[in-house]
Order: sequence, then C-alpha cells, then structure tokens
Amino acid sequence: MIDFSAYVKYSRPGPRYTSYPTAPEFSDKFSYEDYINELKSRDSSRPLSLYLHLPFCRSACYFCGCNVIYTSKEDKKTRYMEYLERELDILSSTLDTSAPVLQMHFGGGTPTFYSAKQLDAIIGMIKDKFKNFRDDAEVSCEIDPRFLNAEQLDVLVSHGFNRISYGVQDFDSRVQEEIHRIQPFELTQNAVKMARERGINSINMDLIYGLPYQSLESFKRTLSLAKELDPDRLAVFNYAHVPWLKKSMRKFDEATLPSPQTKLEILKYTADFLTQNGYNMIGMDHFAKPSDELFAALNDGTLHRNFQGYTTKGGADLVGIGLTSIGEGVRYYAQNHKDMSEYEAALDAGRLPYHRGIYLSDEDLLRKSVIMSLMSNFALDKRSIEARFGIKFDEHFKSELEALKQFDELVSISDEAIKVSQTGSLVIRNIAMCFDEYLSAIPEEKRRFSKTI
Repeated sequence: MIDFSAYVKYSRPGPRYTSYPTAPEFSDKFSYEDYINELKSRDSSRPLSLYLHLPFCRSACYFCGCNVIYTSKEDKKTRYMEYLERELDILSSTLDTSAPVLQMHFGGGTPTFYSAKQLDAIIGMIKDKFKNFRDDAEVSCEIDPRFLNAEQLDVLVSHGFNRISYGVQDFDSRVQEEIHRIQPFELTQNAVKMARERGINSINMDLIYGLPYQSLESFKRTLSLAKELDPDRLAVFNYAHVPWLKKSMRKFDEATLPSPQTKLEILKYTADFLTQNGYNMIGMDHFAKPSDELFAALNDGTLHRNFQGYTTKGGADLVGIGLTSIGEGVRYYAQNHKDMSEYEAALDAGRLPYHRGIYLSDEDLLRKSVIMSLMSNFALDKRSIEARFGIKFDEHFKSELEALKQFDELVSISDEAIKVSQTGSLVIRNIAMCFDEYLSAIPEEKRRFSKTI
C-alpha cells in the first residue's frame, strides 16, 4: 500500500494542459486581423475538427467550471441559434470549408437542453457549410442524462453521431444532493440503454473525484455502479475547486472536501479497479477498453490532447464555434467572446466573435510538444524532439531536468528518454509544469489554477 502522505506536497496550483501556452496567456496581442489571416491562409489539405458550444443549462450544478448560462426561457435558445447561423455564414466566407472534417464535438452547457427539432436544425446549419465529413469522422456530444429523450438520440444518430459522453460525476445520493445534481442510477442506466439500442457503440462516462462528502468507500460504490453500465471509456476528473472564478462553488463547505491524501487514494484505487476490470489508463484521467482506438493510439504514439481531452484525431485544425469556444491551429489558439452581449455585438457588426488568443513562438511549439507528450504518453523521446526542433535536449532543458529530480523514483531520465512511473502518472501535471516557461515566471501564491491534487 502506497503511503500517499509523502505526495501531498505536490498539491499545488497548476494547469491541466489542455493547451500550451495555457488560456491565461491568451491576449489581444494576437489580433482579430491575425486570426482572420490564419484562417484564410491555412493549408486546406489539413483536416478540420469542429467544436460547437451550446451554453445553456436549466439549473446550476455547483461543481461545474464550464462557461454556462442558466435559463428556462425558450427564446434565449432560439436567439442563440440565430447568432450561430450568422457565425457560420461569416466563418464560411473566411475559411475554406471544403477541407475534410474528421471530428465534431458538441459541448456545453447541456446540448440536449435543446429539443430534437432544434438539434436537427443546428446540425443542419453546420453541415450546410461543412459538407466534407469523412466517413470515419468522430462525431460526439456531451449529454446530461436528466435531459435526454429518444427523439433527441434519433436525431443525433441520423446525423452520424457515433460517440456520446454521459455526465454522471457520482452516484452517491448525499454527494448528488450537495452538488445540486440529483441523478438516480436508474436514470443513467436508461440513458445508456437507449443509446445502445440505437447502435451507438462508443459511450463515455464522466466521473469526478474530490467532491464534497466523497470518501474512498463511497467512490468505490460509484465505480462499481459505473462498471455495471459497461461504458467504453471513462473519464475520471479531479474536481477543480476555483471559487474565485465560479460563485456556485462558494456554496460548498470546504471542510467537506476530501483531503489531497484521500484524493490520491481514490485515484490510485480507480486506476487499479478499472485496470482489473478490463480498462487501460489513457493519459492523465481517461480509461478505455483495449478495443478502443485510444488504446491503439497510445501504443503507436499518435495520442493527441486538446480541449476535449484525449483523441486520436491529431493533425487537424480545431475550429471553435459559439460562445467562449476555443480554436487551435498549427501556431495559434483563438477564443471567442465569453460574454453573450459581446458575442452578439461582434456578429451584428459582421465580424467573427473572436476575443483573444496567442501566436505560438518556436519556443512555445517546442515546449508544447514536450508537455503534450508527457501528458499523453507519460514518456518523452528526447531524440525525436531534437530531430524535430534542432536542439540538444539536455542543454536546452538543463534547468528543467534539474527540477525533475525532485520527483525521485517517479521519473526516470536517461540519455534517450524521460519516463514517468505508474505512481508518477498520478502527479503528471506537476511533472509537466517543470517545462512550463510561463508558469515559472509566476509566484506560486499568484497562480490562479486549481490544485493538481
């Protein structure tokens, strides 16, 4: 049994590295004109990945860190659809939309807060502009089982959606009550059954550890129930407690949150339990069956990490559509407005709702490659990095390699590679932080990130 008390020292503010540089580094220095030029000049042979943000929820889940708008008003949803259509019109006049689309993901908010008819219309808008979906495209949607019916699933299936992700978080009734998300096991079970009956053969389930009143024993029961539903993938996230950003999180009594040591015990048990029950650990917080393409990508080194988590669809430019969405090109990140009035105002003026972003320097690209390799594969081939970027790894990263020594047996460093142990994977964010040039310039007490543990 591992004594996790020794690892509590790694519970520090740090990024999740869904991007590098991370979102706090985005600014208007990468201008609207810069972004438009990137869209117009991109290599049209490069495939596209589309992300659509549908921001509305009926009520607040207190743990949620997403950009959401709470409403029960139908007119807000229909108005947003009108602005999405404007955005797609402007986007299609700027970007060559004939490029092949190999991935599309609907996130939120609660995408299935929209009716079947509305979902059909939204998907139709997108496919009217982006007509070249590849036959093997991954088309996915985040779903809250509390807002799902058969008609919605029928629409998704008819449009080629082949992956769905069910938000669960925890099956414990006390935890559900505290986080303001009552979702009985039977409701989720029925949602899975409906999807299976319609031929959706890739179902993901999201769980969160670190929520109020969770314990190792209570999370064991949640994992056991999740296993009964036989999802193809499981994403088990560390709760990001950022009450300075999200007011709803202030409702929690912080004394009810599990300690860093308990969270590590939960994570270690989760990895062991899922491994013993037919899943493989993929990157930092994902688990997949051996038959899943994520596992094959991990083995052949093609696993990719972006704002949607881990994917096999690397080598594509990500286009963010809708409020607060983030796009990613070869050398840039671009984020839309987070404020609805600013989002609408930009579109009213005939402009894309671009808000801020960053152009990646050569050094950014180098460090992004290093960090994403560690986050995806728990390993790094030094020689591959040297050949790609024309550097001598040990010289270029002398201070970073020195910083890695603090992890003792968790990280092994040779002339050829950096490898993270199975236990070290539990603190992979901390390990990746050693290579974050921006983070090193910020005093720890001023880092506005959730704790790594």
